Amino acid sequence: MQRNIPVTRNLILINVIVFVATMLNEPFMMSTFALFYPTLPYFRWWQIVTHMFMHGGFWHIFFNMYTLYMFGSVVEEIIGSRKFLIYYFVCGLGAAGLHLGVEAIQVHFFAASLPPVVGASGAIYGLLIAFAMLFPESRLTLIFPPVTMKARTMVIVFAAIELFTGITGIADGIAHFAHLGGMLFGWLLIRYWRAKGTLFDRQ
Repeated sequence: MQRNIPVTRNLILINVIVFVATMLNEPFMMSTFALFYPTLPYFRWWQIVTHMFMHGGFWHIFFNMYTLYMFGSVVEEIIGSRKFLIYYFVCGLGAAGLHLGVEAIQVHFFAASLPPVVGASGAIYGLLIAFAMLFPESRLTLIFPPVTMKARTMVIVFAAIELFTGITGIADGIAHFAHLGGMLFGWLLIRYWRAKGTLFDRQ
């Protein structure tokens, strides 16, 4: 059957096109479309959005697009394409906002390096929490390690890992607070729609 997931499919297509363009001219694409801290000379206002379509390598985009299809397609079919598109960008923008906020603290109190940020991971983490809120009792098995757990438990574990690694800096080079920002804003938006009774209003 043809699944009614046009937004998910188009998001994957755009990400793949941008990834190919990045492989062809990485210096230009990174300096123009990756998200730089606002005080840096490469910063442009549109990077708040465009960084969500940039990726740093094949496995980066592969796992993000795999997760986008696996979870985004389900969420889009449940809440509708228009609402799904809004949700995706709210999560992505929320991820960028929290990441930049943490960077501002680092700049103020520490001599922190500020590498550019790329990837759809913030929005993807938002999709994970949306799925968990819609189907909390669903059982999911991770690829590695092959552990099975409820969707609700999975997002709690992921959030705890991201918070721990973000605070301790153990896994450097990953925008952990962007992931948490996507989850936070996704959680808030789902709760807002539920409170208004419009979560499943597909109009």
